[in-house]
Amino acid sequence: MAADLSQIVKAYDVRGVVPDQWDETLAEQFGAAFARVTGADAIVVGHDMRPSSPGLSGAFARGAAALGVDVTEIGLCSTDQLYYASGALDLPGAMFTASHNPAQYNGIKMCRAGAAPVGQDTGLADIRALVERWAEEGAPEPAPTPGTLTRRDTLKDYAAHLRSLVDLSVIRPLKVVVDAGNGMGGHTVPTVFEGLPLTLVPMYFELDGTFPNHEANPLDPANIVDLQQRVREEGADLGIAFDGDADRCFVVDENGDPVSPSAVTALVAARELAKHGGSGTVIHNLITSWTVPEVVRENGGTPVRTRVGHSFIKEEMAKSGAIFGGEHSAHYYFRDFWNADTGMLAALHVLAALGGQDGPLSALVEQYDRYVGSGEINSTVADQQDRLAAIKAAYEGQDGVTLDELDGLTITTADWWFNVRASNTEPLLRLNAEARDQQTMEKTRDAALAIIRA
Repeated sequence: MAADLSQIVKAYDVRGVVPDQWDETLAEQFGAAFARVTGADAIVVGHDMRPSSPGLSGAFARGAAALGVDVTEIGLCSTDQLYYASGALDLPGAMFTASHNPAQYNGIKMCRAGAAPVGQDTGLADIRALVERWAEEGAPEPAPTPGTLTRRDTLKDYAAHLRSLVDLSVIRPLKVVVDAGNGMGGHTVPTVFEGLPLTLVPMYFELDGTFPNHEANPLDPANIVDLQQRVREEGADLGIAFDGDADRCFVVDENGDPVSPSAVTALVAARELAKHGGSGTVIHNLITSWTVPEVVRENGGTPVRTRVGHSFIKEEMAKSGAIFGGEHSAHYYFRDFWNADTGMLAALHVLAALGGQDGPLSALVEQYDRYVGSGEINSTVADQQDRLAAIKAAYEGQDGVTLDELDGLTITTADWWFNVRASNTEPLLRLNAEARDQQTMEKTRDAALAIIRA
């Protein structure tokens, strides 16, 4: 097919509608290009439960094998299970998933050996250039000896590795509702949780890439309504929701109230710091709560603030030797997991923390939820840069106000802060605000929105 790769090769991955924007023929070329760019003798490939995933994944594997690369196919897996395979086998990897996008979408998340990310500046642009060249000149010459295709099941090894990273030996019995959203959590949770003192109440564990119950995006409040209701009905200790490829997790307490990803980041950071001797660097993006750096310092750690996005987090993790990183989007990164993100490991930390004491989750997370946040508010604007400049002009030079432009524009005072970032793909500005109390947060939020939407 004559594909427009500018539409499907994004900053960190490949993603588009199948078969309108890309198909198995193109997937095969991506496999060959991935083999060429990584220079690997062997790679590992996995896929999620979308109807198009097995075919695309198989085509990618054939493309790599045609150039003499041995391919280990691990089949159905979560994205962090693919990262596990890349790390444990020390091989470059490719995961076929479109995460929480609608059913007609699919994509490829790629990494080098040891789960090191492949983005625009680390190989993805080179892969795109090769595929475009081959579209004009014809496919590359096959290797004299093609590579082998080998099947391997890594689920039990993945589960064992995760459980080796968290002490779950002394947790009390807990009742937990898990909403897999018909995504890969339905595949991984039963094995990871096996043998733990948990009463598991499964929701939507049937693997179904058409997402018949709700979108597999737990950050949208509409998609956790079923989980919240079920937790209350069951009298459960907590609820956990995973996104489509199960690399993100979202937590609700025993009352069905959402636990913010910032609170989870702070809780896990404290536990990881204790595990690593009470010191270490913890990464957080600039939209996480003030609570995160406070808790990190209180527990002997050094907080480092970064831009939003997994490539920035992983880059800073590698550079600083950080032990942990967290984002407002419920991505959690661990040095002990090749600096990759795994929602399942974060979930195990929450279970261990809750099960290691007698109180409810709501009481446990109070210490990690100290401020009032607005959540992310999107506004459609005609000119993103014009509105950012207007905000800067309104606040610049005021007493007690600091501005920085690490990622978008962040305005900070002693009592509140807000950040405004432009979307890369839509004519939107994204606002996040936080303050010491509800009234101040609302005043801060509304003042910023008045300028954004003027």
